[in-house]
Amino acid sequence: MISIIIPVLNESENIAGLATEIDSVMTVLDREYEVIFIDDGSTDGTLDELKRIAGSTVRYLSFSRNFGKEAAIIAGLENAHGEAVIIMDGDMQHPPSMISEMIEQFEAGFDQVVAKRNRAGEPLSRRLPSTLFYRLMNFTSTVRLVDGEGDFRLISRKVVDAILLLSENNRFSKGIFEWVGFNKTVIEFDHIDRGSGRSTFNPLKLLDYAIDGISAFNHRPLRICFYLGLAVFMVSIAYILYMFVSILINGVEVPGYFTIIASLLLLGSIQLFSLGMIGEYVGRIYVETKNRPKYIVRESSESETEQGGQHETKQYNK
Repeated sequence: MISIIIPVLNESENIAGLATEIDSVMTVLDREYEVIFIDDGSTDGTLDELKRIAGSTVRYLSFSRNFGKEAAIIAGLENAHGEAVIIMDGDMQHPPSMISEMIEQFEAGFDQVVAKRNRAGEPLSRRLPSTLFYRLMNFTSTVRLVDGEGDFRLISRKVVDAILLLSENNRFSKGIFEWVGFNKTVIEFDHIDRGSGRSTFNPLKLLDYAIDGISAFNHRPLRICFYLGLAVFMVSIAYILYMFVSILINGVEVPGYFTIIASLLLLGSIQLFSLGMIGEYVGRIYVETKNRPKYIVRESSESETEQGGQHETKQYNK
């Protein structure tokens, strides 16, 4: 069986067409499959549409509120029964036609088959922030991310089980996929515009996403703060020695306000940046110690209320 999990947020206009396209592909492949839609607290008619299309091959989970895409992905993985799981978006930008090639590579022995998006058709307003994000991530993180490689991928049951062993609440799936390892291959696809609706992603969310990714996998930013503080300290010592020698040679001069103000602004900004970075890590520790569930399911196609975050070993259909 192949499981296809699709996190959705206000995608009522796209999900029926997406389910139809997936069914057409899987019918040609003659493979047993299930599609699991995860409604991440939608406020439009997404849930009603999911109820309408639910059936033997289409299931859904509906969260009690918006818990975020990371929670939706882990919910899908925890409820998937297949020997391989495909993760894709519900906005029609991840073409179902790629599924057949993914399965082919999986049967060839790859545990991760990653669909890499060609950004040639994307507007500069979206392409530039994404490029900066990946460069920043690779500079500060211990895992290597590739621009264009996102959540759209097939992962084997071994990879799924490895991911479910990771219990942290602050998750960053792109990094987790790389961290768990296993043999991987990449296939490319061209950029596709949204089917319908409007994207909820914006530059501020991209910045938050970058902070989540940077702080989720390493403490290098804290070390950068240490080195930055050390560098400022060394410059300050050198400046003090320079001024001391200058006073001995030239006598005492009237200090300038510019030097004082500039120094205060520089040191103050460095201190605030460092405190903010430390606060980010402390906040994450605080959230982890609460051990709250990653998501709460309000309703599902099985009509069961459940809480996510506690993984149990299951017997999966092969």
